[in-house]
Amino acid sequence: MVKVLFVCLGNICRSPLAEALFNHKIKQKKYQDHLSCDSCGTSEYHIGELPDERAIACANKNGIKMNHRGRQLNRIDFRDFDYLIAMDKSNLENVKISAEQHKTAPNNLLLMCAFQKNPKFMEVPDPYYGGVDGFQKVYDILDSSLDGLIEELEKKQQLLDKK
Repeated sequence: MVKVLFVCLGNICRSPLAEALFNHKIKQKKYQDHLSCDSCGTSEYHIGELPDERAIACANKNGIKMNHRGRQLNRIDFRDFDYLIAMDKSNLENVKISAEQHKTAPNNLLLMCAFQKNPKFMEVPDPYYGGVDGFQKVYDILDSSLDGLIEELEKKQQLLDKK
């Protein structure tokens, strides 16, 4: 089982949306026995909270179900996850700092937009202080990025041969 952790700042907008969309995509491809994911934030701002209402509305509008409570990145995550995927450079640095504090080296620490085939964005922008349209923009970026991530995992894990 390959485990992916999506990381943003508060774990109520971008990363839980990435988690829900990734789960939707792997279910469609019947990869649930081979891939799993979770999401977290680098801050403690929203521990235990449901995702932002605008994120939930965006997910619902796109036919995706969200089931998550906010949590913070912790030392066990560095051991348990094969990939840590940050939404932006700031949170990528926060993950590196946390890894140093826990005296560990993160596995495959990458930026989400690195998986886009034709990158239009270098980072997934934080929609929290904007309007509803920002959440759809985030969804669209995640949609294309996750397609690229799943394609890479298919190759690395030889998933097409395991179906």
